[in-house]
Amino acid sequence: MDMPADGARFNLHKVERQGSLSAHVADQLETLILQERVKVGEKLPTENRLCDSFGVSRTVIREAITHLKSLGLVETRRGVGTTVLRSTALEARPADRINPTTVEDILHVLELRLTLEPAAAELAAQRHDDDDRRILEAKHAAFIKAHAEKSLARVEDYEFHLAIARATKNPIFEQFYEQLSPSGIPRAKLLSIDINPAASERYIARVQEEHAYILEAILSHDAEAASETMFQHLHRARNMYAQYQET
Repeated sequence: MDMPADGARFNLHKVERQGSLSAHVADQLETLILQERVKVGEKLPTENRLCDSFGVSRTVIREAITHLKSLGLVETRRGVGTTVLRSTALEARPADRINPTTVEDILHVLELRLTLEPAAAELAAQRHDDDDRRILEAKHAAFIKAHAEKSLARVEDYEFHLAIARATKNPIFEQFYEQLSPSGIPRAKLLSIDINPAASERYIARVQEEHAYILEAILSHDAEAASETMFQHLHRARNMYAQYQET
């Protein structure tokens, strides 16, 4: 059954405009699920109701739900909504372990990408043309195909981001991303022996969905949402890889 829309009933709070909005939303929803205040088999409120309860945009809600999916807590089905699957989180991390030097290299690259790619996504939303649209859609489709074939989609990931850089119509963005090459994708640095296939599959599914939201924002000419979704995509990756330093 549907969970009531009354945010006070579940102690939901409007999020403060500091830090990652989607992380704040995801944390509250995750707590409700882990504490079984929303039980397995029950549905979360609709996007519109969650937007009202938290005082945020649909983009933020979608990013938060994507996080819950990556933990294996919920699933979303068209026409049904978002249903709670379990009350224990499953970590979605592509590898069981990563060499400390490799982690440091990954975080340095992500730090650089975080300063540039949200701006690239914003410009792509403003400037892309019909050719860019076709290329972006094709690159996203290639990622989906690679994921379906149980690939880590390293090259497909890189080419999707490169297509965004090219859609800015600023050759400097394109040159920057060309210099990164596919090695700029964190998974390109992981050793096969360290890959956790099941967790990696969930992780790639999350990346795929995040790409879908970035693409939707760009093709809708929503520059603000494009920048936000790209930031959240890379910010989430940086936080996840930083966990390897802690362990």
